[in-house]
Amino acid sequence: MAVVAVINGGVRETFLIPRVGEYTGHVLSTGLLVAAILLISFAYFSWTPIDYAQAELALIGVLWTVLTVGFEFLVGYVEETPVSVTLGQYNVLAGQVWIAVPATLLVSPLLFGWYLST
Repeated sequence: MAVVAVINGGVRETFLIPRVGEYTGHVLSTGLLVAAILLISFAYFSWTPIDYAQAELALIGVLWTVLTVGFEFLVGYVEETPVSVTLGQYNVLAGQVWIAVPATLLVSPLLFGWYLST
């Protein structure tokens, strides 16, 4: 998923934003990444022979989410982006939609792991 997210960021910066603007490009890119996460999660839980318990699925979701958010803050730190700017990306009240990505990472293992095991 990390590779897909990096490709998504490249597509956003190279194609989407120059054509539709910063905010619309961000929204479209977020939607594309959410769709990709759902597809990857569905594919993984469809093909894996492992029968995960609910607690394991929840742990996978938490791990995916923590790794992603941690990576965001690490990149921000390396690029010397103020923490307030990184936190601002999660502000739904300011029109930010990025929170959909960690939310999708959190629930997709439970959703597909549970649904596909029944």
